[in-house]
Amino acid sequence: MNILYRKPLPGTQLDYYDAPAAVDAIHPGGWAGLPYVSRVLAEQLVRRCEHSLLNDALRQLVERRRDLDFPWYPARVVCHDILGQTALVDLAGLRDAIAAQGGDPAKVNPVVPTQLIVDHSLAVEHGGFDPDAFAKNRAIEDRRNEDRFHFIEWTKRAFGNVDVIPAGNGIMHQINLEKMSPVVQVRDGVAFPDTCVGTDSHTPHVDALGVIAIGVGGLEAETVMLGRASMMRLPDIVGVHLTGTRRPGITATDIVLALTEFLRKERVVGAWVEFFGDGAAKLSIGDRATISNMCPEYGATAALFHIDGQTIDYLRLTGRAPEQVALVETYAKILGLWADALETAEYERVLEFDLSGVERNMAGPSNPHRRLPTSALVERGIAVGLDKAQAEERDGLLPDGAVIIAAITSCTNTSNPRNVIAAGLLAKKANASGLVRKPWVKTSFAPGSKVARLYLEAAGLLPELEKLGFGIVAYACTTCNGMSGALDPAIQQEIIDRDLYTTAVLSGNRNFDGRIHPYAKQAFLASPPLVVAYAMAGTMRFDIERDTLGTDVAGNPVTLKDLWPSDEEIDAIVATCVHPEQFHAVYDPMFAPRGACRETISPLYDWRPQSTYIRRPPYWDTEGIGALAASPRTLRGMRPLAVLPDNITTDHLSPSNAILANSAAGEYLTRMGVPEEDFNSYATHRGDHLTAMRATFANPQLVNEMAVVDGTVKKGSLTRLEPDGKVMRMWEAIETYLERKQPLIVVAGADYGQGSSRDWAAKGVRLAGVEAIVAEGFERIHRTNLIGMGVLPLAFKAGTTRLTLGLDGSETYDVLGERAPCADLTLVIHRRDGKVLEVPVTCRLDTAEEVSIYEAGGVLQRFAQDFLASEKSLKETA
Repeated sequence: MNILYRKPLPGTQLDYYDAPAAVDAIHPGGWAGLPYVSRVLAEQLVRRCEHSLLNDALRQLVERRRDLDFPWYPARVVCHDILGQTALVDLAGLRDAIAAQGGDPAKVNPVVPTQLIVDHSLAVEHGGFDPDAFAKNRAIEDRRNEDRFHFIEWTKRAFGNVDVIPAGNGIMHQINLEKMSPVVQVRDGVAFPDTCVGTDSHTPHVDALGVIAIGVGGLEAETVMLGRASMMRLPDIVGVHLTGTRRPGITATDIVLALTEFLRKERVVGAWVEFFGDGAAKLSIGDRATISNMCPEYGATAALFHIDGQTIDYLRLTGRAPEQVALVETYAKILGLWADALETAEYERVLEFDLSGVERNMAGPSNPHRRLPTSALVERGIAVGLDKAQAEERDGLLPDGAVIIAAITSCTNTSNPRNVIAAGLLAKKANASGLVRKPWVKTSFAPGSKVARLYLEAAGLLPELEKLGFGIVAYACTTCNGMSGALDPAIQQEIIDRDLYTTAVLSGNRNFDGRIHPYAKQAFLASPPLVVAYAMAGTMRFDIERDTLGTDVAGNPVTLKDLWPSDEEIDAIVATCVHPEQFHAVYDPMFAPRGACRETISPLYDWRPQSTYIRRPPYWDTEGIGALAASPRTLRGMRPLAVLPDNITTDHLSPSNAILANSAAGEYLTRMGVPEEDFNSYATHRGDHLTAMRATFANPQLVNEMAVVDGTVKKGSLTRLEPDGKVMRMWEAIETYLERKQPLIVVAGADYGQGSSRDWAAKGVRLAGVEAIVAEGFERIHRTNLIGMGVLPLAFKAGTTRLTLGLDGSETYDVLGERAPCADLTLVIHRRDGKVLEVPVTCRLDTAEEVSIYEAGGVLQRFAQDFLASEKSLKETA
């Protein structure tokens, strides 16, 4: 700590660290030009950095240099149960490894406060047209996940600094926004900005409050939990100047889908984005959160809004203590984090976006950044053949383009009362007109917080949603995460028999291939009121802006414009029906102090040998399953496991949705005695590596350019075994390569690893024997996860691709050169005909810390080595 800069915070009994003075001391006037991100990073450097390193670290920020690493210490960690549980399974395994080498396992604990919210394990088996859906779905969740919940309960008592919010209470991001983030932290009498990392790519949701919160994989979260600094260099900070005012009838969903398309085109991948300007000032925190939440969809790391009056109003609305609200305003103004103080901020790149140009939008199919204006459904070839669809319906058949799932889901939209109330008002008008949902549409409503129920009840709108089939099925991350549950068996069989083109429409943030449901060939993102409209339309072949949704009781045609609520209607209900008492009613009991548990519990978990959910991880085994046990890394003689196109997502690498009986994982679960109805999702089984390994590249929509049959690339979980030349299921090829102790490589195109912060997308390939990935570019979170598992990420030089090199997967590969941050290495390609090609590539170990982690074999190995060395040193000096 740098005592020189510790000062009393005016009007309080607290101190703060005067980062502006520290910055201006080395560069007079430098603070005024810093963006918001740099100011928060500077404060934590002044507060936490060693004095001898401080000036050089601050110069990185002021002079916009990127040649040195500096440490970042997030104030807290938030986890959902899938990655959070998996991280804690790793720590439990680490305790076993430490104990086996004579260390004290009880000392392996998160150092940073860690909150785990159980929100990703519920499937919508019962839709919102069932009045008992919530209770039924929760009962199924508890039954299927007994192993997982047993382990989570143990972690709550066995690990220090871990708190758990049990199932049925909401989504981590919405709880983070509405309750957990104080915006300004206080510890040991010092006030400082709240910051966090979360094991979900949508953790930037809370960036809407001016809180730097970024999504990380479980492996990176483990590093932070265990007290190691997250080493970084100055990020690319992009300013996005928002101007104008949205048109009447335009929702925050419409805005964010337009922004997502715009920012993807502007290549903000990996950047830290700051929204500012008159347009930003007019957006509520709910609107801002909708924009910040989809940060990973436009590829950015963070999506910050500055602290201003909207922030203060929201903190009051959500029931924060008056003294905390006052502290946030005082601290933000003193430190220069208040919006007015950032008018002098300078950005290396500024993008302009006019809110008044946004029209009603959807996104799809398959990608969140693929904007689809509702005005262009016909010209895009989506809304065609309605007459044929209606004829099929009259014949008792599912129509072409049938919407089989319509879900109001995800914290993206349900943390924004305007969006939810808009859906309720549209439902009310539809009910008054006598419209109904189509019977083949599985409808659901899964808000991210129990508060949504309270304000919908106060407005009299919950019964209106329920009448159309949008009853509350859960307070959890459901359809958006692939947990959409089973279809009606008759509907599913008809889809199979007729090979129908079927779709899902959801108010979520992800619609990647195969994610939402195995039998929904495509998926479209839309605002909550549009989701309700599509439940009544029943098909994507419908021109939602022009076609008739039905007729009212008088026989008059009803279209979308007849049902769409006005902004004045929405705002009036928000003003009168959303109030602080609702947030207190939900969160006061949820976060009430818990008495200390007096029961003594073993620091080592008693692993259940037959569990298909929780199994001791293999990362320290010298014998057993997986490449870690098979042989050390050599980066020599590697064969391609896959040659992949652009935009490969973590859903392609390790899907999260339902496990089908004919998949490798399904066959394994059957052998383990699990009935098909309880297979659950891939995501819930990630605490058991024997199940999770079989999910590697298991997406049925995968395009592996090696899987060529009769001259055509065949889609699915397939590859070509080499040198045999036989196309087979991916898992059988992996098993064969493991038996041969064959090192592997993956070759890919641009933007490799988009999507969720899924550590099993890295764990799976490493355990399969993949030693390196060479791609045109990487998404940040996945690249970090690869390093955390000891997989080397390599980037082709500009202009070089798998296509220009003519790679087909028959080659073998070596990597030569000394590994150092961003060093040039050589990829040696040995072709089948004996020719050898040497290709320069960039080592994407970007920092010295990443090199250290990679050379140790991964995050957990690095920590174990350091922990045991520290224990040994303490014993020698005792």
